Amino acid sequence: MNPHYTYFIILAASVAGPLLLSFDKKVTFYKKWKYLIPALIIPAVLYIIWDIIFTHLNIWHFNEKYISGLKIINLPIEEVLFFFVVPYCCVFVYECIRCYFPKMNDSNNWKIFLKTMAVILIITSLFFYNKSYSFFSFLFCGIALWLATSLSHWKQYLHTKAFCISYLIILLPFMAVNGMLTYLPVVEYNQAEIIGIKIYTIPFEDIFYGMLLVLLNILLFEKFRNKNRLPNY
Repeated sequence: MNPHYTYFIILAASVAGPLLLSFDKKVTFYKKWKYLIPALIIPAVLYIIWDIIFTHLNIWHFNEKYISGLKIINLPIEEVLFFFVVPYCCVFVYECIRCYFPKMNDSNNWKIFLKTMAVILIITSLFFYNKSYSFFSFLFCGIALWLATSLSHWKQYLHTKAFCISYLIILLPFMAVNGMLTYLPVVEYNQAEIIGIKIYTIPFEDIFYGMLLVLLNILLFEKFRNKNRLPNY
């Protein structure tokens, strides 16, 4: 196998299952693509800009051995696709939970849990102001969680219990993909810009970097789906 296709193969293997199961009769995820597509594009643009800046600042970089060589500005085309492939899989898992457990009720306990996490993340970020990846991952995720659970416009779209359960389920495959990317490594981090705590080869910050992305995807997915009505929770 040509190692330059490694990142492509990891992405293709990741999306294959969710893409095929999108036609499951109970979930019929393919019918919701019209809501999903804009919900993927908007966060992807934000993350791509973030990625371009951090790559330019050498906070992380990509191993030329495992990428095709096609780039958008300074990002491998595979990295750009990552922000569509992984969110597709994550929103698919979320929607499966909503469809297979339609009577799942939300509760204030989950909202309190997320608000508490938001405060902890924001405070923690201040202790790592000199480590760019740690600071911005914790800060942005904390702010987003707080706003999503506090602002009436957004909290109406967030089923906190479904989101939390979904993300816990998502973490395993998410860590598997990130584990491959960091083990080879396809992507390498500047050790001066992270706190140094790792899950195998995965920086601890990736958990919240990913959580923020999934939160934005799900919020926008629900917003577009329920554009003219409140979510029926």
